[in-house]
Amino acid sequence: MKDLSLLQPVLVQAALTFVLLFWMGGARFAALRAGTVDLGGDGERTKWRGRAGILSNAFHNQLEMPVLFYAAVAFALLADAADWEMQVFAWAFVAFRIVHAAIFTTYNVVMHRAMAYLASNIALIAMWVNLALTVFLGW
Repeated sequence: MKDLSLLQPVLVQAALTFVLLFWMGGARFAALRAGTVDLGGDGERTKWRGRAGILSNAFHNQLEMPVLFYAAVAFALLADAADWEMQVFAWAFVAFRIVHAAIFTTYNVVMHRAMAYLASNIALIAMWVNLALTVFLGW
């Protein structure tokens, strides 16, 4: 049987995204009930303020760089590149994404959040470099 342990960080990342989705949904519902949302008009986007806005941004952030994470994992599995290095980089990416989301949804100091974001992206770049070395050089 093929080793699918590289899918474990994928499942954790997906779980983080779903947690933020439901948390955001609750905050948006509360904002709608309280009337604290600008629904826009004429094609303008809804402007979520306060807690709903923070959670909205935190959720949408999980739909940006993680797309490249999911692709790297899928390609690594296809290319037989799901080695221990790829697993370390994948877990690092997910860990820093959790830290990033935790900072974003709690005290939200931008410099702290940016450091977690940078660290997660370094791990993601390492995943792609590892994959490229395997594909091009057979490492």
